[in-house]
Amino acid sequence: MSLRYGTPQRHTSHASQYHPSPAPPPRPVSSQYGGAQGYYGQPAYSAPGGPPPGADPQLWQWFSAVDTDRSGAISVTELQAALVNGNWTRFDLDTVKMLMSIFDTDRSGTIGFNEFAGLWKYIQDWQNVFRHFDRDRSGSIDGSELSEALRSFGYNLSPTLLSLLEQKYASGPSDRYGPPPGITFDRFVRACVVVKSLTEAFQRVDTDRDGWVQMNYEQFMKIVLSAP
Repeated sequence: MSLRYGTPQRHTSHASQYHPSPAPPPRPVSSQYGGAQGYYGQPAYSAPGGPPPGADPQLWQWFSAVDTDRSGAISVTELQAALVNGNWTRFDLDTVKMLMSIFDTDRSGTIGFNEFAGLWKYIQDWQNVFRHFDRDRSGSIDGSELSEALRSFGYNLSPTLLSLLEQKYASGPSDRYGPPPGITFDRFVRACVVVKSLTEAFQRVDTDRDGWVQMNYEQFMKIVLSAP
């Protein structure tokens, strides 16, 4: 079974309706920081033991289909195999690991049904965000769309930072004679989460909120290596 995200669809609602939940998603920050789903396959079986009391039967079927080894929990490998972008490419492994780290609340290394329910809603909410900012309905996010999305979240990045972000999370190698390839749904989510995480890490050090910090090498490396 594959769960497909980022498929272009016509959408006309306002951006304020599309702030995903639960954590992260991006939240507005001070302007000092910065310059100036689709198709669902049919489940092949039901997981042993049946759904927990009160569980959504459809969500349980999807969980069961992703849990291919019938262990009652979803591994990183199973989750990556199940999640695909609108262009049918698999989710980037780093994005899958990020999602696992957010929703594996008991730190078991796998996702149980209740954790999967939270993950499912999170991805659905982000899909609405992606659809809203994919203005040209291309199925990917370009530089101007990324800039608009981040501004709506309160992140006013300089053109230099936006260019670096676009190149880092582009879905393929950049052609030096043309614009960078678009950012697929999975990489768009990770890019936004990384900007949020790094901004919040900087804010924790910038105690007087003047946009400047002094830190040693150890502190700097901790911030960078703790990013998703």
